[in-house]
Amino acid sequence: MTLLVAVNGAGDNWAPEKWLARFSARLPDMPVVLFGRDQPDPATVKYVAAWQPPPGTLAAYPNLQAIFNLGAGVDALLRDATLPNVPLVRVVNPDLTQRMTEYVVLHVLMHHRQQRLMDRSQAARQWTTPDQWAAANLRVGIMGMGELGQDAATVLSRIGFQVAGWSRSLKSVPGVPCYAGADELDTFLVRTDVLVVLLPSTTETAGILNRALFSKLAKDGPLGAPVLINAGRGLLQVEADIISCLDDGTLGAATLDVFNQEPLAVDHPLWSHPKVTVTPHNAADSDPEAISDYVVGQIRRHQRGLPLQNIVARDRGY
Repeated sequence: MTLLVAVNGAGDNWAPEKWLARFSARLPDMPVVLFGRDQPDPATVKYVAAWQPPPGTLAAYPNLQAIFNLGAGVDALLRDATLPNVPLVRVVNPDLTQRMTEYVVLHVLMHHRQQRLMDRSQAARQWTTPDQWAAANLRVGIMGMGELGQDAATVLSRIGFQVAGWSRSLKSVPGVPCYAGADELDTFLVRTDVLVVLLPSTTETAGILNRALFSKLAKDGPLGAPVLINAGRGLLQVEADIISCLDDGTLGAATLDVFNQEPLAVDHPLWSHPKVTVTPHNAADSDPEAISDYVVGQIRRHQRGLPLQNIVARDRGY
């Protein structure tokens, strides 16, 4: 029984050898091998710890029992038409949830407290003192009310913002009005000054962040124009529409952590747009040690005959 580590990511957090070392230390009784370096007998590979492996990679292992995705989003794996039909497990842990909430709160507050204006004033050595409204005057809407969205909504509401949520199916969060489905999307959008997007990437959500949607956001809020914060998935957004909407005032600003192509090309206009804050897909860049503990815990459960937790529903994409 072997665990295959198949990691294909950018940055030190995704160094394959480091993931190999983490799992090897936690599973002393199980062979742990690295895709692209080791040559295990395919029939012995029972588990895979994966992050964006090349399409077709996992089809070579006929006796797989589970695939553990090492991040929150499983869209890259689900786009692989050859993906074996075994349980696909997503990461759910408090560390990841807390980090996403930190990111969302940080960037909502950045726009709410006009920090980019303060940055420009400092660079120009100008003592700028704009009017500042209370949090209760700003309407934040969260698209995607899974575990991440619900936690962010709860914290933002506690700070004092007017928070509402929207998702495909109706959720219930104390103190947070929730909308659901296509019939209630427009009602949700028209009351939203800051749109926070935490949706998964599915066939239904591809390109949902477009001009038609942006034009339905609130136009009477204290920011002067609505703000977009996308920390969900890059394929949700039509980047040409974001740029044109920023240019003509349909949007007032955007914080983007995810993109159609990653890493973002050095000549992409989003880098230099004066109304855009770019972050390198690190909103919920969770602790690799915590993720490793989570995956090993799931493997141990499976070995004891217990059911795996947080299995992805492939028909829904999350």
